[in-house]
Amino acid sequence: MSTPVREAPHHNTLTCYTNYGCRLPDCVERKNAWARSRDEGLREGTWQPLEDAAPVRAHVARLVAAGLTRQRVADLAGVPHQSIADLVCGRRNTRGMRHRTTSEFAAKILAVDPALASPARVDATGSKRRIQALVAAGWPLLHIGRQMGLNPQRPEQILRQDRVYATTRDIVTQGYNRLHRLQPVRRGVPKDKARLSRAQAEAQRWPTVAYWADRMDVIDDPHFEPMYGVTRRLIVAQDANEVMRFGGLDRQAAADRLGVHKSYLDHALREYPQYAVDVAA
Repeated sequence: MSTPVREAPHHNTLTCYTNYGCRLPDCVERKNAWARSRDEGLREGTWQPLEDAAPVRAHVARLVAAGLTRQRVADLAGVPHQSIADLVCGRRNTRGMRHRTTSEFAAKILAVDPALASPARVDATGSKRRIQALVAAGWPLLHIGRQMGLNPQRPEQILRQDRVYATTRDIVTQGYNRLHRLQPVRRGVPKDKARLSRAQAEAQRWPTVAYWADRMDVIDDPHFEPMYGVTRRLIVAQDANEVMRFGGLDRQAAADRLGVHKSYLDHALREYPQYAVDVAA
């Protein structure tokens, strides 16, 4: 039984000669030309031989395990995405996995540090807060998307997501830095649309641009809880609810515990009746 001869997928690189045993005249001449160039480079000290690609492939695997996509690795290294694909899995039906590579390519990939590079997906807290603040400033969600170069529907989608792509986060951050100083109505937003956007943000108690101006160091922190729109009466009503329910106190005792006058507590519970407790006045 004869062994089938593998046909080379193409005849425009050295692959057909080295991997498939092709000996067509043009392919042999290509191989000889490469050999002459190598010998000349060796004589002049300029030849850079290919090196084992296994360490580079292992580094790509570590980057992917850290949360980066192969496309993100290619972008950070400044190399074509197909070069990463060739290194990891090869090209289907054309060539196998890349086992050797140039020192220049290897250096670019190995320079990508998983500890410093942004992961493929990141927490969406900062992106959502920036979009909400722009809405509070009068920017409708559709206009925010267009102004940032995103799909017009994308800002609304981001508000419903816990994680976004790092590239999306960067786009939103840059867009916010540009838009938060501008007047929406001077950038084509109808006055009624701007008014509706501000009303939407107020109803949702979304912090404004002014609120975040002094808190930009925590705008991306998911553990920071904005106290925007929280009045002293709301805090008193919430605290009174807790001490009355768990301590069995009446309103006078609760007011004394909280250091407020009973009439102030009565006003607070009338304003926020959901925190009133059915105990003796």
